Amino acid sequence: MPKRILQGTVTSNANNQTVTVSVERRFKHPVLQKTIRKSKKYRAHDENNQFNVGDSVRIIECAPRSKTKRWEVLEA
Repeated sequence: MPKRILQGTVTSNANNQTVTVSVERRFKHPVLQKTIRKSKKYRAHDENNQFNVGDSVRIIECAPRSKTKRWEVLEA
């Protein structure tokens, strides 16, 4: 099974080698047909602490790195 790749914005880099990435998805409501925006936060591994708040990054699934980290930053 291929690994998922998501694109989002870094919202926090307070922890060492970790960034929090907010990923937004848009979809139409099944009944109302109104476009809805939902966002979810993922904690991703950032080996060199090179990403800052506001950066647009792509993250990819990986084996668990810690209790909460299941993603790693692929590129900016």
